[in-house]
Amino acid sequence: MPRKHAAPLEIASFMKRHWQREPLLVRGAFPRFVDPLSPREVLACAGSADVQSRLVRRRGARWSLEHGPFPPAKLRALPRRDWTVLVQDTNHLSKAADRLLQRFDFIPHARIDDVMVSYAVPGGTVGPHVDSYDVFLLQGHGRRRWQVSRQRDRSLVPGLPLKILERFEPQDEWVLEAGDMLYLPPGVAHYGIAETECLTWSIGFRAPTDAELARSLLDARHDDLELEGQYGDPGARPTRHPGEIPPRLLEHAAGVASRIRWTPARVREHTGRFLTEPKAHVFFEPPARPLGREAFARRGAQAGISLDPRSRLAFSGTIFFMNGETALVPPAARPAARALADRRRLAPPVKAPAAFWQAAHAWYLQGFVHLGEDP
Repeated sequence: MPRKHAAPLEIASFMKRHWQREPLLVRGAFPRFVDPLSPREVLACAGSADVQSRLVRRRGARWSLEHGPFPPAKLRALPRRDWTVLVQDTNHLSKAADRLLQRFDFIPHARIDDVMVSYAVPGGTVGPHVDSYDVFLLQGHGRRRWQVSRQRDRSLVPGLPLKILERFEPQDEWVLEAGDMLYLPPGVAHYGIAETECLTWSIGFRAPTDAELARSLLDARHDDLELEGQYGDPGARPTRHPGEIPPRLLEHAAGVASRIRWTPARVREHTGRFLTEPKAHVFFEPPARPLGREAFARRGAQAGISLDPRSRLAFSGTIFFMNGETALVPPAARPAARALADRRRLAPPVKAPAAFWQAAHAWYLQGFVHLGEDP
């Protein structure tokens, strides 16, 4: 079960011993931790139509799940116990939450899901469950009790709107306070219950399933597939069984399938697009009064440049991907573009060639990047 570790956490050791292997409890992982959003701000976010939020309530053996937005009056009318509000993508809403996410940049950005926050009153919980992704559970305001199990029984309580384990058997438990953090790899059952009003920040890292990758690759090939030819059967004899699929047609179909080839370059391109595709609810706003390219380059060199918190920029070798598309980045611009992908912001003064500012200006016009170190 999870080992205890005193802060600061040694990253190389963590990645070797714990990442995707076993849980780890880190006491004081973030000394003097300050929540990126206050409880009041979290509840205000849950009332916005632009934010994905959920309300989970437990009343004895009964559970309910509602999706936001939630009017303030509804939240004020809730009881003092046994409910939780969850807000997704707080790194898109809060500069402090985005900076918190950057503290985990020892993991590739392509694996990032989001920073979710859970606001709970005493007894608030989402029930014992299992996640399919890596998560760091960082405790903020208040206290939450966590129980963890390596159990193999994944049976769910039938008829519930939540995936709650029917037979949860805790093997270890702790109470986390502000700054404490629990890492859980995929497949580890866990159960968190608020002991006081509290905020818990979930920094999640997803990995695509093979089925998701396959569907993405097939969808991409559908768009660019060009196969010439058509089935024909000149000289065919009259059939005795019109309901039978001709073997000759099946052989032709097998030949067509064999002509659909996957080169490493094509796989890399499609995978890069898939991994940088923004979430479905994400939209970008171009600047209201955009600067011309030269003015943008001058301002960017002086003030710095940042990716929008919702933007996903990644590279593989000399190929770059921005928000689900292959990005044309000239050779001279690639060092600065790699630095932007790694750091997500370039501090002033930014020394970069004109080719970089040309590429960055195109992203700026789409709302993908912003002037200044913080968007």
